Amino acid sequence: MTDDRLEIIRHHLYARGSASVQELCGATGASLATVRRDLQRLEDEGAVERTHGGVRLAETAGVELGFRVREKRNIAAKRAIARSATEMIRPQSTIFLDAGTTVLQVARLLRLQPMPLSVFTNGLAVAYELANVPDLRVSVIGGQLRNENLSFVGPQAERTLDDLWFDQLFMGFSAVHEDGSFHTLDVIEASLNRRMLDRTRQPVLLADSSKFDLHAPYRVATFAPGMKIITDEGLSTDWRSRVADLGADLVLAAGEVEA
Repeated sequence: MTDDRLEIIRHHLYARGSASVQELCGATGASLATVRRDLQRLEDEGAVERTHGGVRLAETAGVELGFRVREKRNIAAKRAIARSATEMIRPQSTIFLDAGTTVLQVARLLRLQPMPLSVFTNGLAVAYELANVPDLRVSVIGGQLRNENLSFVGPQAERTLDDLWFDQLFMGFSAVHEDGSFHTLDVIEASLNRRMLDRTRQPVLLADSSKFDLHAPYRVATFAPGMKIITDEGLSTDWRSRVADLGADLVLAAGEVEA
């Protein structure tokens, strides 16, 4: 029964990011004291963090939040990064937009300010955002739908990429380790991301500064010359120097006021 309750709590937090203790009592059908004991166990395991009157998934727990929850996190930084990224896109080019939540903001800007482009994506939310936008030719690569990221992944997706070439790739990631390697939480997605990097003239990596010094298990690649890294102005001085030492081109997006 304890394992069942813990699983219900994990799924509830996975979908919502955070919850009150009373809300978790309702979800599990357990008493306040029981849920508090369960949360203490999850906190001891490093899976959750206590908040005033509730709990949330720990940032470093290695568990992906539901896509719609992650989409709303650090939204001001993501919008600023997307503006800088969109300014790099040239009409009549061919680009790839991955399934990340920061890249989704690029798609939203393209919907507002369309230009003649061929756009490929493995992101279900990205494709939906770009549906019926004038001047855009949108293609979705096939594959297995990965629900956690609303992305198409796997061997079929990789084979499709082998026949394509992009002027620019816009790709996010889950974490950057101390050595400048960037990682994701899923081994199949990491493999597809590496294939994306092989099929583009200019890789443009998008991530807000909170991703730096986080850890995720599956390495994609390391910052290198020829890559553009777009993040927000919250990036530390140490990381700015480290990216420069690795030869990548760092772009710090100007912030915006949260709506």
